[in-house]
Amino acid sequence: MGIYMKFQGKVFNWNDDKGFGFVEPNGGGERAFVHINAFTGGSRRPANGDLIIYELAADKNKRYRAAKIKFACDSRKSKAKSKLNKSNMVSTVFTLTFCAGLIVLVLTNKLPVVVPAFYLLMSIVAYIAYAIDKSAAQNGRWRTQESTLHLFALAGGWPGALYARNKLRHKSNKQEFKAVYWVTVLLNSGALFWLLSEQGALLLNNLIPAVLKG
Repeated sequence: MGIYMKFQGKVFNWNDDKGFGFVEPNGGGERAFVHINAFTGGSRRPANGDLIIYELAADKNKRYRAAKIKFACDSRKSKAKSKLNKSNMVSTVFTLTFCAGLIVLVLTNKLPVVVPAFYLLMSIVAYIAYAIDKSAAQNGRWRTQESTLHLFALAGGWPGALYARNKLRHKSNKQEFKAVYWVTVLLNSGALFWLLSEQGALLLNNLIPAVLKG
């Protein structure tokens, strides 16, 4: 018995009582026998018209059957989830690197400790704002404006906003929102880089005592 390649096709003549039917590949080709035991994942039982992805197997008598069957929709969801997980990993590494950089800058006296403390405070505020908006979306209450969430990120809360997006699965699939979010990250990072300059350091040295005095 040999297995050749993957196909996508539509289930027909499915007999749910007996647990078998047939599949015809998209674009034509060999029809194959489909058995319930050949499905992987076990998300649900098939029905006529379902699109499936399968490997074509044939015995010595050239009778074809479908093997290692997955529903096409499940395969797409799996790929999308894998892509999202990879994106989350990259963004998490970036955030951890940024935070480590802040610590190094403080330890080398290039930034006052109040700067990472402010990032931490704004991250907590951003996380709470995302959590409130997530709860409002689920319960039909008044939503937080996206511009407000972006403002928190721009002000230094973007690490907390990123953690909220990944942890709460909120605003994680909206491409336009994600694009604006990363713009706020770049703008905030640029502002931090400016604070390392002579003019930025001078501003910090004058601003921090004034803020602490109230």
